[in-house]
Parts: sequence; structure tokens; C-alpha cells
Amino acid sequence: MKNHTVTDSPYGPLTLVAEDGILCGLYMEDQRHRPPEETFGARDDAPFAEALDQLSAYFDGELKEFTLELRLNGTSFQRSVWDQLRLIPYGETRSYGELAEALGNPQASRAVGLANGKNPIGIIVPCHRVIGAHGGLTGYGGGLPRKQRLLDLERGTGLF
Repeated sequence: MKNHTVTDSPYGPLTLVAEDGILCGLYMEDQRHRPPEETFGARDDAPFAEALDQLSAYFDGELKEFTLELRLNGTSFQRSVWDQLRLIPYGETRSYGELAEALGNPQASRAVGLANGKNPIGIIVPCHRVIGAHGGLTGYGGGLPRKQRLLDLERGTGLF
């Protein structure tokens, strides 16, 4: 059974989705690849207390690593990419190519980029920490300005 809640954040409203009480989605307003609202289930804030507490601490610059149980629904390749995203330390970045190498397939940077773009749990699974080969900002489902602001937050230059 799915439930959802909506919370305000420094990056606009965030919609959190849980399946059987386990977080399976975190979507920004106007996010690319955002599922239709009717798939989020009924509104119920109860399953999200810990996620909301951790997000608040993250936005305040106090939390560097999320410790939530997650249900990452995707293909095995997508899940392997999302697992690699969770290994990128707070305040650091990796290129798509570096992630492909970490997966043992240096030629898969384009596939890594596609999987990165389908990440269902933004911010918590830090797809914003992935940059282009030459260090520039590239695609982000939540928009490049949000990506830059999240990176600035983690670098200590954008606290709210």
C-alpha cells in the first residue's frame, strides 16, 4: 500500500512516497520523470516522521548521511547505479564515467546517466553529486539551479 506526504523545503515542495511504510520516492516540483500523482496513494504523514526529521537536519547542514530504509524500485542496473550514488561522500562529486568505472564497465557512462536521471529518491540518494566529465553541471531532474544549490549546501556555501 502506498502513502504520500508533501513538505516544504528550501528547494520547493517535496513529495515523499512510501510503500508499506518504506520510503520509495522523493520528488521535487516539476521534476523530470516524476510519476503521476495518482500513483502516490492517499495522503498520510505518519510514515514519514523520520524521513522529514533527517531532511530537516540535512537542509540545516547538520546531517551528512541519511540512515533511512529505502525501497529503490528499478532494474538491477539502475539499483546498482543508485547504490553507487549513495557511496559518494557528502560534499564531493563524481563523474558519470567514474561511476561507470566503479561498476566495472567504463564504457557505460551514458547508461549510468540514464539510470541517474530515473533516481526515484532524489536528495537522499544523491544524484545531484554527479557531474560531467570536465567538472561542469549536467542534467538534473530537479533542474540545474536546484542541483547547484544542493552542491553549495554541501560545500558550506549555501546554508539556509
